[in-house]
Amino acid sequence: MKSRGLRIAATVIVTALATAYIFSKIDLGDTVRILRDADPWWLALSAFLTVVTVPPQAWRWQLLLRVRGIVESLRWLTRAYFVSYAVGQVLPTSVGGDASRIYETTRRHPGYGSEITGSVLLERAIGGAVTLALAALGLTLAIGRYPIGPYLWILAIFIVLTIVAGVVFFSRRAQRHLRWTVPLLRRLRVERIARLVYLGIHGYRDHHGTLAVVSLISAAQQFTRIVAIWASAKAVGIDLGLEPFVVLGPLLFLVMLVPFTLNGLAVREAFFVSFLGRLGVPADQAFACGFLFFVMTLVLSAPGLAIVLVESLRRRPVPDA
Repeated sequence: MKSRGLRIAATVIVTALATAYIFSKIDLGDTVRILRDADPWWLALSAFLTVVTVPPQAWRWQLLLRVRGIVESLRWLTRAYFVSYAVGQVLPTSVGGDASRIYETTRRHPGYGSEITGSVLLERAIGGAVTLALAALGLTLAIGRYPIGPYLWILAIFIVLTIVAGVVFFSRRAQRHLRWTVPLLRRLRVERIARLVYLGIHGYRDHHGTLAVVSLISAAQQFTRIVAIWASAKAVGIDLGLEPFVVLGPLLFLVMLVPFTLNGLAVREAFFVSFLGRLGVPADQAFACGFLFFVMTLVLSAPGLAIVLVESLRRRPVPDA
């Protein structure tokens, strides 16, 4: 209960600070005008590129499940992904959507909780590693062209954390050194969950081919999302090339993982204002681009909401005449 209170307090503080920063930078009237005059063709391209990434994500998840002995159709996994995006609009950040996928898939495949949890978390981890690789590529392209030096520190921190996580979950030598954590985890009453997660991810250690294919799919999917953000920027008149968005996109995806937000509310838009402001983009246009990114997440969740509503109606008992 105490930790929940601290989390709520942190969420309120982070959201309030981000909101205050935004309103210190933008003119609300000008922002509304920019959004009203947004180019519909660029918006349509952004929406298409956003939604079309879901089937490839479902395919990479199918590959991870298959090597652990879980056979599931691409159609159902795509459905689960869309539903998870809808759930993610209610629960905090992407964690809520991941929990939805784990819960639904475990109900369909009882006894495979560890493998299913491991597949979802590993998929998320690979996506994070690919995000860092794309961000590093974007920063390399931007050196000397755009003043984004402070973001190098953010990238460096995430790279170190990713390397540490990779060693912890995949190294057999590190496995022996993790035994000292067992009493602590037992005292915190999370030993069983931690063990299931660890074994679920560690089980992929020898599946190098699958991990390579999943990484390539993740790279293509994330680059497509980056182009979608660039299309939203073009819709509101931001005349920048694709290179800075190769930096912005991955860093934004990492920012969206911060648990102390109301589904990224305000923090997302503040990031756009801060990052694009360094590139000479007026705050009103930068905020409008961030807001359109949020709109695209709603577009992404719309099919999942429709699926939930239709399935609820089908399960509703017919009243007696």
